[in-house]
Amino acid sequence: MQAWQVHELGEPGEVMRLAHVERPTPGEGQVLLRVRAANINFPDALMCRGQYQVRPPLPFTPGVEICGETEDGRRVIANPALPHGGFAEYAVADAAALLPAPDALDDAEAAALHIGYQTGWFALHRRARLESGETLLVHAAAGGVGSAAVQLGKAAGATVIGVAGGADKAAAARELGCDVVIDRREQDVVAAVKEATGGRGADVVFDPVGGEAYTQSAKTVAFEGRIVVVGFASGAIPSPALNHALIKNYAILGLHWGLYNTKNPKLVQHCHEQLTELAARGAIKPLVSERVPLAGAADAVQRVADGVTTGRVAVVPAAENGAAA
Repeated sequence: MQAWQVHELGEPGEVMRLAHVERPTPGEGQVLLRVRAANINFPDALMCRGQYQVRPPLPFTPGVEICGETEDGRRVIANPALPHGGFAEYAVADAAALLPAPDALDDAEAAALHIGYQTGWFALHRRARLESGETLLVHAAAGGVGSAAVQLGKAAGATVIGVAGGADKAAAARELGCDVVIDRREQDVVAAVKEATGGRGADVVFDPVGGEAYTQSAKTVAFEGRIVVVGFASGAIPSPALNHALIKNYAILGLHWGLYNTKNPKLVQHCHEQLTELAARGAIKPLVSERVPLAGAADAVQRVADGVTTGRVAVVPAAENGAAA
């Protein structure tokens, strides 16, 4: 089969190499899956650079989120068991963690439903306890995880303010359903949020960016507001001033979604049921901006790493899947 492999750490576009390799052999409790679509996540790029908390042994195949097909023909969503990731024709995954792919979504959309939407759901509902009628501020609103948070916020009855960088991403944020869109390249984010909320600020802030975005979050969060720290796509990890949290009376919440897979896997299953229901109603639908063939995976991962994509980019190795291993 064909699979992308990383033999040395560095930028994805430089270190990912397409190779002919043997199909992976499932271990105990694992299953072999034919990859129908693999969604690109920012952690894929971090893994190539050696900057992610999970460091699979070299060589490894990146790709942490797929829609795959079991040997008996079931369409499932899975997180491949590294080092046999999803940017390949076949991957392996833990059988107990497989989730049914929603009928309402195609393969690329289903592949994009898992990590980003689970992150958004846990951040907004489990950590921040977002309520209908509240105001939600989403940084990187046109990105993969940000776009999920926007749709989930709207589905929960919140007024959503989206921050995006550039005209194209601002347009995508509007298309996703943001009530207010702020182009951080053209506008003062803090002033724009205060204007949009009558000076009150946002009840919940969803921040996958860190750096300057977090500084803006602290300045725009409302009384008794909640800032959910989801990641640091900017590369800059902020150091919150706790005296500021005390004076303004807001909460800073962390979310590491992956921990729920070991700490409370039943909650992951419950979340998937909620997401499947929302997808069936048309309340959420992953914004898949590109579907690229397997041969284009390295370039696509690099573009996600560079922050020049909107929504989700999916690798669809359908044309190659008919080939022999």
